[in-house]
Amino acid sequence: MKHPRVHNEKHLSHIRTLLCCVCGDNTSVEAAHIRLPDLKVGKRMPGLGEKPDDCWVVPLCSGCHRQQHSMSETKFWGDRDPLRLAMALFIASGDHERGEKIVMANLD
Repeated sequence: MKHPRVHNEKHLSHIRTLLCCVCGDNTSVEAAHIRLPDLKVGKRMPGLGEKPDDCWVVPLCSGCHRQQHSMSETKFWGDRDPLRLAMALFIASGDHERGEKIVMANLD
């Protein structure tokens, strides 16, 4: 069953001001939705043609974002925990300095 997406443009705008959480680039950063499910944190798998809620986004530069979409999310993220990162960034939304510190702590 398709669920309406919870949209939060203010949070998406905040995410776009941060560093890429994979390579650290700060140009052309996009808000990348995480499709991976994890019911322990209340993240269900979205259906076909359905985007996850905007609380499940992380900052990716355009190159890393294209790479994310070119392969399985499990392979792209590897040992990283993008859902934990997305939750931390959602809690810190609007606080640029705090967001940058969170992203930097999650860089390889």
